[in-house]
Amino acid sequence: IIQTKLARMAMELDAARLLTWRACELKDAGVEFSKEAAMAKLKASEVATYNSHQAIQILGGMGYVSDMPAERHYRDARITEIYEGTSEIQHLVIAGALNKEYAKSH
Repeated sequence: IIQTKLARMAMELDAARLLTWRACELKDAGVEFSKEAAMAKLKASEVATYNSHQAIQILGGMGYVSDMPAERHYRDARITEIYEGTSEIQHLVIAGALNKEYAKSH
């Protein structure tokens, strides 16, 4: 079970990195990238929270001790879903961009 958790954590982290790199490439190319930036921010926030939660699960009771790095990482990760554009706001940005793309194509 731990191997499965670690594999999923690695895959999710890589997906967040790829979305971030994609947004950066678009920005560097001088094209619109707000949708991709919102996707990257949302995915990275969700992955940070998921992975830190899984780390706590793997560590068991010791993961919840406030002196342990896993507990601090979870708190730090959770706040990324709240500040500088909540996850809900990121979803709205993405949906708005998708609506614009659809309207242009039809």
